[in-house]
Amino acid sequence: MKPVDPRLLRYAGAARGFLAASALIGVAQTAVTVAFAWMLTDAVTGALAGRPVWTALVWLLGLAALRGLLIAVSDAAGTRAAARTGAQLRSALIAAVGRLGPGWLAQRSRAGLAVTAGHGLEALDAYFARYIPQLVLTVIATPVLLAVMWWRDWPSGLTALITLPLIPLFLILIGMATRTVQRRQWQTLQRLAVRFADTVQGLSTLRLFGRDRRAADRIEQTADEYRRETMKVLRFSFLSGFAMELLASLAVALIAVSIGFRLLAGDLSLEVGLFVLLLAPETFLPIRQVGVQFHAAAEGVAATEDVFEVLDAAVAPTRSRHNSGDPGALSDGSGDTGAAREDSPESWRAGGDLVVEGLRVRDLPPVSFTAQPGTITLIEGPSGVGKSSLLAALRGAAEFEGTATIGGIDVRGLPPAEWLAWAGQRPQLARGTIAANVGLGDLEPDADGVRHALAAACAGELDPAAELGVQGSGLSGGQAQRIAVARALYRHAADPSRVLALDEPSSALDAETEARLWTSLRDRADAGATVLLVSHRRSARGIADHFVSLGVRA
Repeated sequence: MKPVDPRLLRYAGAARGFLAASALIGVAQTAVTVAFAWMLTDAVTGALAGRPVWTALVWLLGLAALRGLLIAVSDAAGTRAAARTGAQLRSALIAAVGRLGPGWLAQRSRAGLAVTAGHGLEALDAYFARYIPQLVLTVIATPVLLAVMWWRDWPSGLTALITLPLIPLFLILIGMATRTVQRRQWQTLQRLAVRFADTVQGLSTLRLFGRDRRAADRIEQTADEYRRETMKVLRFSFLSGFAMELLASLAVALIAVSIGFRLLAGDLSLEVGLFVLLLAPETFLPIRQVGVQFHAAAEGVAATEDVFEVLDAAVAPTRSRHNSGDPGALSDGSGDTGAAREDSPESWRAGGDLVVEGLRVRDLPPVSFTAQPGTITLIEGPSGVGKSSLLAALRGAAEFEGTATIGGIDVRGLPPAEWLAWAGQRPQLARGTIAANVGLGDLEPDADGVRHALAAACAGELDPAAELGVQGSGLSGGQAQRIAVARALYRHAADPSRVLALDEPSSALDAETEARLWTSLRDRADAGATVLLVSHRRSARGIADHFVSLGVRA
């Protein structure tokens, strides 16, 4: 694990500001430490010599209060920086996932990403509030205090200089062993989250087949594995803390013994000896604390590494387009969150034909057709020939060979939301009102537009203000499907130049409702819409203008 990953400074501006603030606080803490040791030495030697020490005591109280204030300011700044950095990284992660597209997301664990963006980035508190300040303090305070010791008593400074490197050496050795178990612990936590999410999503099916108990046992086994991995991390943490304390104590003891013998021999004054002895533990303290806080910060750092992998993946294609001379690409050299600007949708003239030539997804047969405004293009064929895969390719959820253009512009260079209004076989409803689900993407959905979309989707009897549960619970399968179709119709109504693509929109509908839906789609096409319809129902042929028949798998 790198002490400070350069990508953190690149993707999170709050981290850069906090690093600068930590440096300023570190300088102030170093000055206060030296001054406190000097004033304490003056007070002790003055008391032994019979001099008045009230002034020194006042200074000591003021310096102690100032040191406490600096520590409090550092903690507060660290907590605030952790919150701001977490928010910036979450925003960058969401933007990166949006740029990478549904095709990339389909190959990743969504529950794992959720754990990284939630629990993982929340663990940055320890990293910012405790680890980074001690790391910065080590860089600033340790060499300064070592130089002051050498200046006042070079034998003590030499002893500290020889023994000090042993602490980071042991820290590196222990850290190399710790990294493996910490990464394993983090992966186990992600696996536990994925297993739990999958179990909850399929709980009704598991209960139906009597496998709910087995699923619960597997979750329990994973949770127990996470407990064991956590205990391993704690063991390494205690071992690291013990090693750091032992080495630092031995080093300070060597310095103290040397000072003691030289004081007895008269080779060293009490004032110098006491001053150096007070500085010795302060010299070793920051690097000891780095070792202690290393483990507390490891979980947050592991989460940021996962975030950086996603952000780097999103930035890499942009750099490639930029280097190849693509005017639509921007590098991330501006120091922002790594956001790459998509090909400008303004370059697409609204409307135009959707032309697909030789489009091939994986090992499926290539497909070619042209969908024109004012027509319904029916994509039909037996199950498994690639009807849904074709729509997945158009909306960026699957890579494909061949070309697909809308108005002469390659769809791969356009955000799908700009040119496509889509409803899939799975409704993908969210908790909230029906209106919020229909107007998904609008902060304030148009009430009249929502009602018109529901009516066009044959769901006019549903109350837009009705609250839905998680994943749209509270509706029948047909109702959920009609709301998904209404969402696509609502989006298409907001911009009629969009292509309206529906994947088996009537699979859960009765014949009468299906006929009403076909009439609604026909009316939409007669009004100038470009409609792509995937359906295995024969009744769909009655409203279609063009047919794309996909054969058996090659």
